[in-house]
Amino acid sequence: MTTPTGHTEAIAASRVIGTSVYNTEGSSIGSIEDIMLDKTSNGIMFAVIGFGGFLGIGEKYHAVPWASLDYDEDKGGYVVPFSREELKSAPAYSINELAGADGQTARDASYEYYKVTPYWH
Repeated sequence: MTTPTGHTEAIAASRVIGTSVYNTEGSSIGSIEDIMLDKTSNGIMFAVIGFGGFLGIGEKYHAVPWASLDYDEDKGGYVVPFSREELKSAPAYSINELAGADGQTARDASYEYYKVTPYWH
């Protein structure tokens, strides 16, 4: 299966981490800090995107459903179909909170907030 723009479905996590992420207006909103895996379903729960902060201080992390990211070769990064306002209002977490409750709290909140069909249904 390919992404909406025709990219393949397989990619090494090491190539994804550190990649820039852009919003629908084309502005850089942060970068992929990590990927949270769902060990029981063998799927990706969400991408961990870092927004703001300085040298890790005050950094907030957003759980964004993996299926929402699409790679744009011209930008050299991922684009999410969300506006600046949607992203600013999205649930944000510390890095430790993302893994709490086996990641399900952040996962469920992100899929609900961004109105993405859950992969586990």
